[in-house]
Amino acid sequence: MKQFIKMVENNQHLLFDEMLQASTLMFQDETALHDIQAFLIALAKKGETAHEVAALATVMKSFALEVAAPPARYMDNCGTGGDGVNSFNISTTAAFVMAGAGAKIAKHGNRKISSAAGSSDVLEALGIHTDLSVDETVELLNTHGIAFLYAPNVHPKLKRIGQVRRQIGKPTIFNLVGPLTNPVTLDTQFTGINRPEFTMEYAAVMKMIGRDRGIVVCGAGGMDEASLAGQNDFVLVDHEDLIPFSLTPEDVGLKSAPLEAIRGGNADENAVIMRTILSGKQDAYFDTVVFNATIGLFAYGLVNRVKDGVDLAIDTILTGKALEKLDAVVAYSEARKKQEVIK
Repeated sequence: MKQFIKMVENNQHLLFDEMLQASTLMFQDETALHDIQAFLIALAKKGETAHEVAALATVMKSFALEVAAPPARYMDNCGTGGDGVNSFNISTTAAFVMAGAGAKIAKHGNRKISSAAGSSDVLEALGIHTDLSVDETVELLNTHGIAFLYAPNVHPKLKRIGQVRRQIGKPTIFNLVGPLTNPVTLDTQFTGINRPEFTMEYAAVMKMIGRDRGIVVCGAGGMDEASLAGQNDFVLVDHEDLIPFSLTPEDVGLKSAPLEAIRGGNADENAVIMRTILSGKQDAYFDTVVFNATIGLFAYGLVNRVKDGVDLAIDTILTGKALEKLDAVVAYSEARKKQEVIK
């Protein structure tokens, strides 16, 4: 491991095969935690490359549990996190909207590491348990078309690395890799990053690991979501093509709003915000979810134009379909928990 640390500390980019070796070492119990920490910090300081991200994603997914989901077109809209904006859980809320509109959502997520409330934290606050088995996750996908995969449950090898990430307390390459390691086979993906210079590279990684369609966004104000605060930069992955484009909220008929208008809080506070949005209260929180669900629906292929996705997303919320998805997953989770108690 020390040779790879030295290479990266000397500002040397690792080749794909070199990063495969380094990544495999990170997942070995024999590798010292302080070496993993030094390697991750050095990578972040140097700046990760597409090949390094793709290699780590390949190794991490190879260690994941198998999730034999029924054949379907699945999508993940997990972002990389770490943007420091302290917004509410936008992608988690948008996932219910997209599922309500007919997309099959297998959303990867974790607890807070570099944010106030991670997706798993807010799901538990809503009453959705993160300790569902793989079989229960598959049943949720089959029955309701949406499920949440808690990263430590499906990536058992992440436990030691999670300790290191919490000690570092800042985004690392694992933030970039997380959305790319969903154990469910994905056809399409919508992912936000907070590094404008890496948007095209991240789209290239998506293509390298086999997504036939996807969208990467770096939002206005440095968000890892589509933002109401100005121009958002996207790259569309369409088979072999990588197509950059930009959008403001006004371009799709939504009102602009500053980042301060969508501040979140702890898990309980964000759960209240989510339910308020899905109940139809229209404000900046609502429009932010609509904007992101719109991009996701376009990436999934449910609409042919981004603007058409706005009408579909709004209708899905106002007709109660998105909230129905949330309530269905909560009810399923609670029923499984009661069964465990009885047993």
